[in-house]
Amino acid sequence: MTASHGGIILSDQRQAAMPPALLIEDGSYEEDCDWALPILAFASELERQRSCSAGFLQLARDTARCWHPDRFGAFTGEAIEENASAILRTRKAYMAVIGEFCVTTAWGDWADWVPEGKVGVIARQVERVDHLGRPTYGEAEVCALIAKDLYAARGEVTALRDTAHEIIPMPEALRPKRVG
Repeated sequence: MTASHGGIILSDQRQAAMPPALLIEDGSYEEDCDWALPILAFASELERQRSCSAGFLQLARDTARCWHPDRFGAFTGEAIEENASAILRTRKAYMAVIGEFCVTTAWGDWADWVPEGKVGVIARQVERVDHLGRPTYGEAEVCALIAKDLYAARGEVTALRDTAHEIIPMPEALRPKRVG
């Protein structure tokens, strides 16, 4: 484990023994979800040694399946259902809106430029989605208002094409400031 951040750092020998599907090149498996990869890789050994509980091994398996579905499937040969992985759900949602303007930032009606009962948003055009379901946006952006109740009922990805909205000019307070 690392001292300040958490996770697993493998020795050169253990890193060389990692299955290619679970391998992270630098041998550092951070604490959020990557830690599950070496645990999954060496699960039978850990089970034999009784150095991890069955519950911990299942947690590693579930974490890898959810957060690294492609790696998990390649290693285990198991098909991953979309509902078993947040990554697959998010990736699918963004793949469906490539080329569309999606909300990236929002302000409530507490902001001086947002009318009562509305949410002010900035939406940018989705260009592509990576293997973890993270979108890359283009430079084009629009500012819009969405009814607060509609915005509260939104899904994981809010595409303007699917949400009643009103495009408005970019408020002066949100424009980039020029220096010099």
